[in-house]
Amino acid sequence: MNLLVIRFSALGDVTLSAVVVDALLEANPNLSIWFISKSIHQPLFNKNPRFHFIAADLKGEHKGVIGLIKLFRHSLSLAKFDGVVDLHDVIRSKFLLLLFRFNGLKTICFNKGRKQKNKLLKKKSAFERLPHSTERYLNSFEKLGFSANLNKKSWLKTKKSKLIDKQNGVKHIGIAPFAAHKSKEWGLTKISSLIESLSHCTILLFGGGENEVNQLKELSNKFTHCTLIAGKYSLEKELEIIAELDLMISMDSANMHLASLVGTKVISIWGPTHHYFGFGPLNNEQLIIEKSRAELPCRPCSIYGKINNSDQQKCAEKSMQLISVEQVLEKALNVLNQR
Repeated sequence: MNLLVIRFSALGDVTLSAVVVDALLEANPNLSIWFISKSIHQPLFNKNPRFHFIAADLKGEHKGVIGLIKLFRHSLSLAKFDGVVDLHDVIRSKFLLLLFRFNGLKTICFNKGRKQKNKLLKKKSAFERLPHSTERYLNSFEKLGFSANLNKKSWLKTKKSKLIDKQNGVKHIGIAPFAAHKSKEWGLTKISSLIESLSHCTILLFGGGENEVNQLKELSNKFTHCTLIAGKYSLEKELEIIAELDLMISMDSANMHLASLVGTKVISIWGPTHHYFGFGPLNNEQLIIEKSRAELPCRPCSIYGKINNSDQQKCAEKSMQLISVEQVLEKALNVLNQR
């Protein structure tokens, strides 16, 4: 059986897609998967003779309607597909799905659960955990007759990084202070205090984009036990480094999912968002740091971190302000003491 899967972005979501793809290939030896995404995401997937990556250049060769038709024709020429699964549900992926459907292929679009999430956000339903994104992805494949077990300690196999020396017994902690939305960031002032309190460890700083890299450079120059990773290595190399860490400390961001993917313990700091929406760190929800709804009834005030009004802004700021350096430090030391 040959399946074509579409998920262009974002990094965190493609990471969760990779979890499901790995589980499906392991559980279904007669299944082959072709996966369409941005080329930068290829290192998220294990090398497997039954896995094939199709790079989508959405800003170049595959831009616009003509480009998507070209991507459709190229994909169609690679194999005789038994079905197409859209794990993105955006205009581009819907257009591709339509083309495949017109070509006689069975197509499935995953259910994002928008209504459920909005009800949860607006406090119009019982505050209960919604299905995790990986469960929603897997459900799409189950409609085609494929099942899998998502319960694993890690999903991506990586090479051993030469950048981390564990011979000296020093603990290595990754810290990723940034997120796609500013509202989900704890703030560099608190991050700086946390780093200072972890002077007996080696701290590795992760991030992306020129602005983030510049800020992290300043932070790494401030502390002798800090090493800048951001902006220096490919995603593949970063994953190798993350896999060797004793602990990752992250916001509700892609780095949280990258750590889970390679089986590294990750403490995640949550403000305006909530893991009940289905984006929690796999195997690491017990290490989430957040203010409960009893302490802060306005939470959650955003599904993804986008802030639409002043009330949401106040809630987002307060939810992060109330999380202390001591609280994060205590949890970090507890994790390190168990290793």
